[in-house]
Amino acid sequence: MNLAARALPLERGDVVLVSDKEFPANVYPWLLLRDQGITVEMTRCTAQGWPDEEHLLERLRDPRVRVLAVSFVQFSNGYRADLKRLGAACRANGTYLVVDGIQGIGNSVLDLRETPVDILACGGQKWLLSPWGSGFVYVRKELVSQLEPAITGWMAFEGTDDFSRLTEYNPTFRSDARRFEMITLPYQDFFGMTASLQLLLEVGVREIAEVTRSAHEPIVKWAQAHGVRIASPTENGHRSAILCVAPPKPVEAYHALKRARVVCSLREGSIRLSPHCYNTVEEMEKVTEVLEDLL
Repeated sequence: MNLAARALPLERGDVVLVSDKEFPANVYPWLLLRDQGITVEMTRCTAQGWPDEEHLLERLRDPRVRVLAVSFVQFSNGYRADLKRLGAACRANGTYLVVDGIQGIGNSVLDLRETPVDILACGGQKWLLSPWGSGFVYVRKELVSQLEPAITGWMAFEGTDDFSRLTEYNPTFRSDARRFEMITLPYQDFFGMTASLQLLLEVGVREIAEVTRSAHEPIVKWAQAHGVRIASPTENGHRSAILCVAPPKPVEAYHALKRARVVCSLREGSIRLSPHCYNTVEEMEKVTEVLEDLL
Protein backbone atom coordinates (compact mmCIF):
# COMPACT_ATOMS: atom_id res chain seq x y z
CA MET A 1 0.00 0.00 0.00
CA ASN A 2 2.86 2.36 0.77
CA LEU A 3 4.40 1.52 -2.59
CA ALA A 4 1.18 2.60 -4.29
CA ALA A 5 0.77 5.72 -2.19
CA ARG A 6 4.35 6.89 -2.72
CA ALA A 7 5.20 5.74 -6.24
CA LEU A 8 2.05 6.51 -8.22
CA PRO A 9 2.32 9.88 -10.02
CA LEU A 10 -0.08 11.90 -7.88
CA GLU A 11 -0.16 15.68 -7.73
CA ARG A 12 -1.71 18.41 -5.59
CA GLY A 13 -5.44 18.55 -6.24
CA ASP A 14 -5.75 14.86 -7.16
CA VAL A 15 -8.36 12.76 -5.38
CA VAL A 16 -7.87 9.32 -3.83
CA LEU A 17 -11.09 7.39 -3.21
CA VAL A 18 -11.09 5.05 -0.23
CA SER A 19 -14.21 3.15 0.74
CA ASP A 20 -15.13 3.85 4.36
CA LYS A 21 -14.75 1.01 6.91
CA GLU A 22 -11.67 -0.35 5.14
CA PHE A 23 -8.97 -2.16 7.10
CA PRO A 24 -6.49 0.45 8.40
CA ALA A 25 -3.62 -0.86 6.25
CA ASN A 26 -5.54 0.39 3.22
CA VAL A 27 -6.27 3.80 4.78
CA TYR A 28 -3.31 5.24 6.66
CA PRO A 29 -0.81 5.31 3.74
CA TRP A 30 -3.32 7.41 1.77
CA LEU A 31 -4.14 9.74 4.67
CA LEU A 32 -0.48 10.73 4.86
CA LEU A 33 -0.79 12.18 1.34
CA ARG A 34 -3.02 14.97 2.62
CA ASP A 35 0.11 16.90 3.58
CA GLN A 36 0.97 17.02 -0.13
CA GLY A 37 -2.34 18.63 -1.08
CA ILE A 38 -3.94 15.39 -2.24
CA THR A 39 -7.57 14.89 -1.27
CA VAL A 40 -8.39 11.58 0.38
CA GLU A 41 -12.11 11.00 0.10
CA MET A 42 -13.66 8.42 2.42
CA THR A 43 -16.68 7.34 0.42
CA ARG A 44 -19.89 6.24 2.03
CA CYS A 45 -20.90 2.63 2.63
CA THR A 46 -24.30 1.07 2.13
CA ALA A 47 -26.71 0.60 5.04
CA GLN A 48 -25.22 -2.89 5.49
CA GLY A 49 -21.73 -1.43 5.88
CA TRP A 50 -20.54 -2.67 2.49
CA PRO A 51 -18.70 -0.57 -0.12
CA ASP A 52 -21.24 1.39 -2.15
CA GLU A 53 -20.08 0.35 -5.60
CA GLU A 54 -22.73 2.41 -7.38
CA HIS A 55 -21.47 5.53 -5.62
CA LEU A 56 -17.86 4.58 -6.41
CA LEU A 57 -18.74 4.16 -10.08
CA GLU A 58 -20.41 7.57 -10.05
CA ARG A 59 -17.35 9.22 -8.47
CA LEU A 60 -15.09 7.50 -11.01
CA ARG A 61 -16.51 9.79 -13.67
CA ASP A 62 -14.63 12.66 -12.01
CA PRO A 63 -11.29 13.20 -13.85
CA ARG A 64 -9.71 14.43 -10.60
CA VAL A 65 -10.04 10.93 -9.13
CA ARG A 66 -6.63 9.36 -9.71
CA VAL A 67 -6.78 6.35 -7.35
CA LEU A 68 -9.44 3.99 -6.07
CA ALA A 69 -8.23 1.96 -3.08
CA VAL A 70 -10.43 -0.96 -2.06
CA SER A 71 -10.18 -4.43 -0.55
CA PHE A 72 -10.91 -7.47 -2.67
CA VAL A 73 -12.82 -8.80 0.36
CA GLN A 74 -13.77 -6.63 3.33
CA PHE A 75 -12.25 -7.80 6.62
CA SER A 76 -15.26 -6.96 8.78
CA ASN A 77 -18.12 -8.42 6.76
CA GLY A 78 -16.76 -10.57 3.92
CA TYR A 79 -18.08 -8.37 1.11
CA ARG A 80 -16.32 -9.29 -2.14
CA ALA A 81 -15.89 -6.34 -4.47
CA ASP A 82 -16.68 -6.57 -8.18
CA LEU A 83 -13.12 -5.75 -9.20
CA LYS A 84 -13.77 -6.39 -12.87
CA ARG A 85 -16.50 -3.76 -12.95
CA LEU A 86 -14.60 -1.26 -10.80
CA GLY A 87 -11.40 -1.88 -12.75
CA ALA A 88 -13.12 -1.21 -16.07
CA ALA A 89 -14.48 2.08 -14.75
CA CYS A 90 -11.05 3.03 -13.41
CA ARG A 91 -9.39 2.27 -16.73
CA ALA A 92 -11.98 4.35 -18.59
CA ASN A 93 -11.30 7.33 -16.30
CA GLY A 94 -7.51 6.97 -16.19
CA THR A 95 -7.72 6.04 -12.51
CA TYR A 96 -5.37 3.61 -10.78
CA LEU A 97 -7.04 0.67 -9.01
CA VAL A 98 -5.14 -0.38 -5.88
CA VAL A 99 -6.34 -3.51 -4.09
CA ASP A 100 -5.74 -5.01 -0.65
CA GLY A 101 -6.09 -8.70 -1.47
CA ILE A 102 -5.33 -10.39 1.84
CA GLN A 103 -8.88 -11.46 2.79
CA GLY A 104 -9.80 -12.82 -0.64
CA ILE A 105 -6.73 -14.33 -2.30
CA GLY A 106 -6.88 -18.05 -1.61
CA ASN A 107 -10.64 -18.36 -1.09
CA SER A 108 -12.04 -16.48 -4.11
CA VAL A 109 -11.11 -16.65 -7.76
CA LEU A 110 -9.34 -13.57 -9.13
CA ASP A 111 -7.68 -13.67 -12.56
CA LEU A 112 -5.59 -10.54 -13.07
CA ARG A 113 -5.26 -11.36 -16.74
CA GLU A 114 -8.95 -10.50 -17.03
CA THR A 115 -9.34 -7.95 -14.23
CA PRO A 116 -7.75 -4.51 -14.69
CA VAL A 117 -5.94 -4.04 -11.36
CA ASP A 118 -2.87 -1.80 -11.22
CA ILE A 119 -1.38 -2.69 -7.83
CA LEU A 120 -2.40 -5.49 -5.46
CA ALA A 121 -0.84 -6.29 -2.10
CA CYS A 122 -1.41 -9.53 -0.20
CA GLY A 123 0.06 -10.91 3.00
CA GLY A 124 0.47 -14.68 3.07
CA GLN A 125 -0.60 -15.34 6.65
CA LYS A 126 -4.36 -15.41 6.04
CA TRP A 127 -6.03 -17.51 3.36
CA LEU A 128 -2.74 -18.53 1.76
CA LEU A 129 -1.93 -20.41 5.00
CA SER A 130 1.64 -19.12 4.88
CA PRO A 131 4.08 -17.88 7.52
CA TRP A 132 3.90 -14.40 8.97
CA GLY A 133 6.32 -12.23 7.01
CA SER A 134 5.44 -13.81 3.66
CA GLY A 135 3.31 -12.23 0.96
CA PHE A 136 3.58 -10.48 -2.36
CA VAL A 137 2.77 -7.35 -4.32
CA TYR A 138 1.51 -7.39 -7.89
CA VAL A 139 2.19 -4.44 -10.18
CA ARG A 140 0.63 -4.37 -13.63
CA LYS A 141 3.49 -5.16 -16.00
CA GLU A 142 3.02 -2.09 -18.16
CA LEU A 143 3.18 0.08 -15.05
CA VAL A 144 6.42 -1.29 -13.60
CA SER A 145 8.81 0.87 -15.62
CA GLN A 146 6.77 4.01 -14.90
CA LEU A 147 7.08 3.78 -11.12
CA GLU A 148 10.14 4.73 -9.12
CA PRO A 149 9.89 3.76 -5.46
CA ALA A 150 10.25 6.60 -2.94
CA ILE A 151 11.81 4.13 -0.48
CA THR A 152 14.15 1.46 -1.72
CA GLY A 153 16.34 -1.48 -0.77
CA TRP A 154 19.80 -2.39 -1.97
CA MET A 155 18.60 -5.32 -4.08
CA ALA A 156 16.34 -3.07 -6.16
CA PHE A 157 19.20 -1.91 -8.38
CA GLU A 158 21.10 -3.45 -11.26
CA GLY A 159 24.30 -2.62 -9.38
CA THR A 160 23.73 -5.58 -7.08
CA ASP A 161 23.63 -8.20 -9.84
CA ASP A 162 27.33 -8.92 -9.34
CA PHE A 163 28.19 -9.43 -5.67
CA SER A 164 31.90 -9.13 -6.47
CA ARG A 165 31.48 -5.48 -7.55
CA LEU A 166 28.92 -4.11 -5.11
CA THR A 167 30.73 -0.82 -4.52
CA GLU A 168 30.60 0.23 -8.16
CA TYR A 169 27.08 1.51 -7.44
CA ASN A 170 24.95 1.34 -10.55
CA PRO A 171 21.81 3.24 -9.40
CA THR A 172 19.63 1.97 -12.26
CA PHE A 173 16.45 0.38 -10.99
CA ARG A 174 15.81 -3.17 -12.13
CA SER A 175 13.46 -3.39 -15.09
CA ASP A 176 11.10 -5.84 -13.40
CA ALA A 177 9.09 -5.81 -10.17
CA ARG A 178 12.19 -6.50 -8.09
CA ARG A 179 12.73 -2.73 -8.13
CA PHE A 180 10.03 -2.54 -5.45
CA GLU A 181 11.66 -4.93 -2.97
CA MET A 182 12.70 -3.01 0.14
CA ILE A 183 14.07 -5.84 2.28
CA THR A 184 16.37 -8.80 2.28
CA LEU A 185 13.76 -11.45 1.57
CA PRO A 186 12.89 -13.90 4.39
CA TYR A 187 13.59 -17.03 2.37
CA GLN A 188 12.53 -19.34 5.20
CA ASP A 189 9.06 -17.78 5.11
CA PHE A 190 8.82 -18.09 1.35
CA PHE A 191 9.85 -21.74 1.54
CA GLY A 192 6.77 -22.30 3.71
CA MET A 193 4.63 -20.14 1.44
CA THR A 194 5.69 -22.12 -1.63
CA ALA A 195 4.65 -25.39 0.02
CA SER A 196 1.31 -23.92 1.00
CA LEU A 197 0.64 -22.52 -2.47
CA GLN A 198 1.37 -25.92 -3.99
CA LEU A 199 -1.23 -27.45 -1.69
CA LEU A 200 -3.85 -24.79 -2.42
CA LEU A 201 -3.30 -25.04 -6.17
CA GLU A 202 -3.59 -28.82 -5.95
CA VAL A 203 -6.94 -28.45 -4.18
CA GLY A 204 -8.01 -25.63 -6.52
CA VAL A 205 -9.24 -22.14 -5.63
CA ARG A 206 -12.61 -22.70 -7.30
CA GLU A 207 -13.07 -25.84 -5.21
CA ILE A 208 -12.04 -23.97 -2.06
CA ALA A 209 -14.59 -21.28 -2.87
CA GLU A 210 -17.32 -23.89 -3.25
CA VAL A 211 -16.43 -25.78 -0.05
CA THR A 212 -16.14 -22.68 2.11
CA ARG A 213 -19.48 -21.27 0.96
CA SER A 214 -21.15 -24.63 1.59
CA ALA A 215 -19.78 -24.59 5.14
CA HIS A 216 -21.75 -21.40 5.78
CA GLU A 217 -25.14 -23.03 5.32
CA PRO A 218 -25.75 -24.18 8.94
CA ILE A 219 -25.03 -20.67 10.21
CA VAL A 220 -27.12 -18.97 7.54
CA LYS A 221 -30.12 -21.24 8.17
CA TRP A 222 -29.83 -20.83 11.94
CA ALA A 223 -29.61 -17.03 11.69
CA GLN A 224 -32.56 -16.81 9.32
CA ALA A 225 -34.65 -19.07 11.55
CA HIS A 226 -33.96 -16.96 14.64
CA GLY A 227 -34.04 -13.50 13.10
CA VAL A 228 -30.31 -12.93 13.69
CA ARG A 229 -28.74 -10.41 11.34
CA ILE A 230 -26.22 -11.72 8.82
CA ALA A 231 -23.70 -8.94 8.22
CA SER A 232 -22.21 -10.58 5.11
CA PRO A 233 -23.57 -10.87 1.56
CA THR A 234 -25.22 -14.22 0.97
CA GLU A 235 -25.75 -13.89 -2.77
CA ASN A 236 -23.01 -15.27 -4.99
CA GLY A 237 -22.08 -11.97 -6.65
CA HIS A 238 -20.39 -10.50 -3.57
CA ARG A 239 -20.03 -13.53 -1.32
CA SER A 240 -16.68 -14.67 0.06
CA ALA A 241 -15.47 -17.31 2.49
CA ILE A 242 -16.00 -14.90 5.39
CA LEU A 243 -19.37 -15.06 7.12
CA CYS A 244 -20.29 -12.54 9.82
CA VAL A 245 -23.32 -12.82 12.09
CA ALA A 246 -24.49 -10.26 14.64
CA PRO A 247 -26.26 -11.95 17.57
CA PRO A 248 -27.96 -9.73 20.18
CA LYS A 249 -24.96 -9.87 22.53
CA PRO A 250 -21.93 -10.22 20.24
CA VAL A 251 -19.27 -9.84 22.94
CA GLU A 252 -20.89 -12.52 25.11
CA ALA A 253 -21.29 -14.75 22.06
CA TYR A 254 -17.66 -14.26 21.10
CA HIS A 255 -16.38 -15.35 24.52
CA ALA A 256 -18.77 -18.32 24.58
CA LEU A 257 -17.43 -19.48 21.23
CA LYS A 258 -13.85 -19.07 22.40
CA ARG A 259 -14.61 -21.18 25.47
CA ALA A 260 -16.00 -23.81 23.13
CA ARG A 261 -12.66 -23.70 21.27
CA VAL A 262 -14.17 -22.14 18.18
CA VAL A 263 -11.61 -19.96 16.40
CA CYS A 264 -13.42 -16.76 15.41
CA SER A 265 -13.06 -12.99 15.60
CA LEU A 266 -15.12 -10.10 16.94
CA ARG A 267 -15.21 -7.42 14.25
CA GLU A 268 -17.38 -4.30 14.17
CA GLY A 269 -20.11 -5.83 16.35
CA SER A 270 -20.25 -9.14 14.50
CA ILE A 271 -18.82 -12.62 14.94
CA ARG A 272 -16.53 -13.31 11.99
CA LEU A 273 -16.27 -16.93 10.92
CA SER A 274 -13.72 -17.84 8.26
CA PRO A 275 -13.87 -21.54 7.38
CA HIS A 276 -11.17 -22.77 5.02
CA CYS A 277 -11.03 -25.95 2.92
CA TYR A 278 -10.12 -28.10 5.95
CA ASN A 279 -13.19 -27.09 7.98
CA THR A 280 -16.38 -29.13 7.98
CA VAL A 281 -20.10 -28.54 8.06
CA GLU A 282 -20.18 -30.40 11.39
CA GLU A 283 -17.82 -27.84 12.89
CA MET A 284 -20.08 -25.02 11.75
CA GLU A 285 -23.07 -26.82 13.26
CA LYS A 286 -21.21 -26.73 16.57
CA VAL A 287 -21.13 -22.95 16.25
CA THR A 288 -24.92 -22.83 15.96
CA GLU A 289 -25.25 -24.96 19.08
CA VAL A 290 -23.16 -22.51 21.09
CA LEU A 291 -25.07 -19.52 19.74
CA GLU A 292 -28.40 -21.27 20.35
CA ASP A 293 -27.65 -21.50 24.06
CA LEU A 294 -27.29 -17.72 24.27
CA LEU A 295 -30.72 -16.87 22.87
